[in-house]
Amino acid sequence: MPSAPSVVLNDLTFTWPDGDLALDGLTGSFGRGRTGLIGANGAGKSTLLRLIAGRLTPTSGIATVTGTVDYLPQHLTLDADATVAELLGVRAAVDAVRAVMRGDTDPANYDLIGSDGWDLEERAAAELAATGLPADLDRRVDELSGGEAMLAGVVGVRLRGASVALLDEPTNNLDGDARERLYELVRGWRGALIVVSHDTALLELMDDTAELRGGALTVFGGPFSAYRAWLDEQQAAARQALATAKQRLRVEQRDRIRAEAKVARSAADGRKKRANGDFGKAMFDAMKNSGEKSGAKIRGLHAGREAEAKAAVEAADLLIRDDDRITVDLPDPGLARGRRIAVLRSADGREFVLQGPERVALTGPNGVGKTTLLERLVGGEGLLAERVAYLPQRIDTLDESGTVLANVAASAPNTTTGELRNRLARFLIRGDAVDRPVSSLSGGERFRVGLARLLLADPPAQLLVLDEPTNNLDLDSIDRLVEALCAYRGALLVVSHDRGFLERLNLDVELRLEASGNLTTLAR
Repeated sequence: MPSAPSVVLNDLTFTWPDGDLALDGLTGSFGRGRTGLIGANGAGKSTLLRLIAGRLTPTSGIATVTGTVDYLPQHLTLDADATVAELLGVRAAVDAVRAVMRGDTDPANYDLIGSDGWDLEERAAAELAATGLPADLDRRVDELSGGEAMLAGVVGVRLRGASVALLDEPTNNLDGDARERLYELVRGWRGALIVVSHDTALLELMDDTAELRGGALTVFGGPFSAYRAWLDEQQAAARQALATAKQRLRVEQRDRIRAEAKVARSAADGRKKRANGDFGKAMFDAMKNSGEKSGAKIRGLHAGREAEAKAAVEAADLLIRDDDRITVDLPDPGLARGRRIAVLRSADGREFVLQGPERVALTGPNGVGKTTLLERLVGGEGLLAERVAYLPQRIDTLDESGTVLANVAASAPNTTTGELRNRLARFLIRGDAVDRPVSSLSGGERFRVGLARLLLADPPAQLLVLDEPTNNLDLDSIDRLVEALCAYRGALLVVSHDRGFLERLNLDVELRLEASGNLTTLAR
């Protein structure tokens, strides 16, 4: 007998203050195991987590959680002066234990410690150490890399031991080693876990896969690969059903036309025989009346069959997925194969020259300076290309007060407004959305605007520099980006911890940046 769900959604609706409807009457539930929550950008996944966590209040409906709930957002917004203990959510209890150890007898300290908090500092340090992180709870958060901070945040969620844990894109800033450590945490997770992610390796560790699509929640018993296989089978069957329904409709339309032609010929024959005097008016009128009744019956029969066939086509068509997804077409920058594009310098004095349309991945652990190296290059250090386009991890280079259209037009001054609107539509930015100020956009929308400004530049960039470009893209959009980059005839330098993404780019070279600042060529 299946266990009771951990989260139940009952007619859940949420509308943003500007009137934008995020979720409308969502009903469903999550089990007590590990669930991967997937869906297209803008489907409302992060909003749903915040509603379950109580960070947002539903416009109507309710999200019911069995037990306690804990939530880790995509972006940790702690103050720079915050400590690891605060990141773990144990600062108050740890300080209370320390105060009691110093002789403080304030009853409030004992309330904070509770019955099982006396060894909390030791347990927290042990959890950090087991995950490969420094076990210093007083260390400042700004001394951690983004990946280390996220991993510590996940450790904190596990340490606090809520009944239901919610993680929003926890692997976005993790390098390969850190991802493996996170996977180990997930494998041994106690309690219900709901994870929003596009990391297919993480999704493979889930007991269930839930997809938020078209305002409905579909929960499948199995990891992502099993769900995709099932979905592919369903879509293949739906396409076959649609083809069959269309064929039946064509047959019914042909039969109706033939039947109507037969009725028309019969009526014409009757009129001809009457004109030739083959029978009198009374007999003609009787035959005409009978023929009209028979014709009406035949036409009604075939019209009904055709209507049923049309309804079958419409029903089958509804089962076919035709989701909106970004479409990226990169222009040819006309880059000669022997052209020197950039020089990357290693701390030990060695140089790596990127030339022609080479595809280079820059990898390495969190915190070694990959982003810094990219920023120095884009700033001119070792840059030989005349035109370079840079997409940072966090899109903070947009004009916040300017519209979407104005931001993109700044990189393509010779492209007409109409053409820019057409091209923006391929990035799912349509209609009035192009006239909205950037400051009003969601994180996913901002990323698409940044990506559009980068890839729609005119003249096109000779070198694309991308820092973790898949962090804010759904799985289908990643597929489209891979296709575009594989067809791009310029040079590419990309930083990514998503090994699956890198393996699909047909790389020429992988460079690894070590903590020493040295560059090592892993493949060429």
